[in-house]
Amino acid sequence: MKNDYILEMKNITKDFPGVRALDNVNIKVKRGEIHALCGENGAGKSTLMKVLSGVIPDGGYDGEIFFDGELCAFKNIKQSERLGIGIIHQELALIQELSIAENIFLANEIVKRGVIAWDEANQRTQSLLRKVGLDETPGELIKDLSVGKQQLVEIAKALSKDIKLLILDEPTSSLNEEDSQNLLKLIVDLKEKQGVTSIIISHKLSELEQIGDSLTVLRDGKTVDYLDMKQEVVNEDRIIKSMVGREITNLYPKRNAKIGETLFEVKNWSAVHPLYDRKIVDNASFHVKAGEVVGFAGLMGAGRTEFLRSVFGKSYGRNAEGELYIKGKPVAIKNVEQAIKHGLAYATEDRKTYGLILISSIKNNVSLASLDKVLTRGILDEDKEVVDTEKQVKALKLKYSNINQDTLNLSGGNQQKVVLSKWMYSDPDILILDEPTRGIDVGAKYEIYTIINQLAEMGKAVIVISSEMPEVIGLSDRVYVMDKGRIKGQIGKESVSQEAIMKMILSKKVEVLENDELKTKAL
Repeated sequence: MKNDYILEMKNITKDFPGVRALDNVNIKVKRGEIHALCGENGAGKSTLMKVLSGVIPDGGYDGEIFFDGELCAFKNIKQSERLGIGIIHQELALIQELSIAENIFLANEIVKRGVIAWDEANQRTQSLLRKVGLDETPGELIKDLSVGKQQLVEIAKALSKDIKLLILDEPTSSLNEEDSQNLLKLIVDLKEKQGVTSIIISHKLSELEQIGDSLTVLRDGKTVDYLDMKQEVVNEDRIIKSMVGREITNLYPKRNAKIGETLFEVKNWSAVHPLYDRKIVDNASFHVKAGEVVGFAGLMGAGRTEFLRSVFGKSYGRNAEGELYIKGKPVAIKNVEQAIKHGLAYATEDRKTYGLILISSIKNNVSLASLDKVLTRGILDEDKEVVDTEKQVKALKLKYSNINQDTLNLSGGNQQKVVLSKWMYSDPDILILDEPTRGIDVGAKYEIYTIINQLAEMGKAVIVISSEMPEVIGLSDRVYVMDKGRIKGQIGKESVSQEAIMKMILSKKVEVLENDELKTKAL
């Protein structure tokens, strides 16, 4: 008779140089349930799942793993997959230039007489795509799919291996609200229709509350709580208290900033897609004042990131044109170096590609945009670099072993803190923060919100792009709403709500600047 628990991990301990990542962690997952795993960044969630899946092999940790009632010692991820364990990492592992079918059966090809049987592979791919709710054909290239659809291809790939336990690490962190809900529904359907057990790691506590059957909380590498979400009342406040060891009564701290004169203004800005002849920004205008936090809201594909990246030294798109004003004076900014010299900073949403040099140290990443501050007569002053970096990262409560640690070995949330440290060290007047809390736990979010408030109170102008509407609403003094590269309008703090934002997105009107006056016109 099979055990009620498909998975038991007992006394798992894992050390990295100078850091105990896991300290006698215990976790049990019932057969056919959705088990939530949460904790602050650096709590050990992803490390625990790497131990389970064989990414960290047997011998690299202490403790025992029982899967399907059997003691297991996985030397690699292939061994865990053969027993029915599949893991989908936060950063998708798909090859963009290959087709859906090629990705699904990569390193697991259907071969007959030494030749890949593409007809059978395509048929099986089509069946898998139907299971995950995709209408695409097996031959479509991954690069032509949205992020949400790529996430579903990853799940189809896992299902191709007769999966029993599916591990999803921050599966909705890059998805909009609609795609997130579709993915959560799929996870529930896999449980109810195919009996697939899932472990989901997420910082979006409302999602865990929505679909979870049980929940384990890790803190500082230790198991601190287990909640049966079907037998007891579990809400976000209860989960937060276990995660951070304290109550957070107001997720968005109050701000006492004094809003001053207009610090940065963009007028009639347009830009063209880097590859295709279509506008990605269409005659958009906005301004932000000293001491003000301005939010940008919109659905995925609205053009918020493209707009502000094109403004930041024309770092995205082609034929970017319009007018830029800093403190009322026109400026010409042709590249990123000039943008930084004019007091602009841009913390990117894609920290691994554009925000960091992952194989470089924390201190080298923090000083990267401000090398002149750590140079003496053209020579790097390493002592000053260390002192200045430690001051920056301690202000953001970064979890690290030492300042020379490679950024690659930090958790996702701590990598994001390094990005913020880098730009704060440049001492900008205007900060553009693109998804500043993506992949960051609720406790660290509060810390970053506090830092944003402090920057505003110092008289900085802060621009926040966020796909989480409650975050935009909670942080901003004003919210600009974008759709299809256009500014649809702006909403003041006293009037902003999710309903008001959606109503403006769906409106057939757009806000344009004519003769220095904003006017609402029909599309």
